[in-house]
Amino acid sequence: MSLPLDAPAHTPTTDSPAVSVQSVVVFAMATLAERRDADTESHLLRMQAYVHLLAHALRRVPALAPVLTPDYIAHLVQGALYYDIGTLAVPERVLLKPGRFTFEERSAMQSHTVRGYQALVRAQTSCGASGPWLDMAKQLALSHHEHWNGHGYPQQLAGEAIPLCARIVAVADVYDAMVSSKVYKPGMSHAQAVEKIAAERGAQFDPQVVDAFVDCAAAIERVARRHADTEDDLQRKMETLAEAIADHAVM
Repeated sequence: MSLPLDAPAHTPTTDSPAVSVQSVVVFAMATLAERRDADTESHLLRMQAYVHLLAHALRRVPALAPVLTPDYIAHLVQGALYYDIGTLAVPERVLLKPGRFTFEERSAMQSHTVRGYQALVRAQTSCGASGPWLDMAKQLALSHHEHWNGHGYPQQLAGEAIPLCARIVAVADVYDAMVSSKVYKPGMSHAQAVEKIAAERGAQFDPQVVDAFVDCAAAIERVARRHADTEDDLQRKMETLAEAIADHAVM
């Protein structure tokens, strides 16, 4: 399975009404996808803000500055809405399971990366679309669970073979998962999450992305607090989980 190489985006961004409407529709669809995962609109807002902060912090790295153009960062922030689109293909009994996965369940869960990538490829073929934003969307869907040390999935890519956009989203995604409360467990503190991510520098995560994360950790914590899930959000998570359990019991 070949992927396009990371490269600076050259397509200019615009604030035209058509793009604004498209953004609203994408956000609405992403929200529905997140609901299946018992997540919230707030998760999407946090992810967009995290990757924006990380990308700008990484611009201080001379080798990365030419890649992290304003357009590239704009595509990345938009991509934070649909990097997990493949979870739509995962059964809810797996997606929402609070305990340990069986081997089959883990395989089904991990397949969301390939399924999301394949769905985007099919859509691209059907619509005849192309562009750097679509290349990035495919990279994000496929590679956001790859690890710097090559022990991730689905392709066991390592180091800079992992697209930069996916290396950025990977840190943001794990941080948000750590600090966000689930129906079955409370979130950990910001300080604990920062410590755990720093401990994975050069293992799970790109060292430069971890360094950028640590540099802007205070700003990231402010985002996490500003867009924290509310009591209503947690109630909706509980309802989603209860519906999934009830549907599974009927099957």
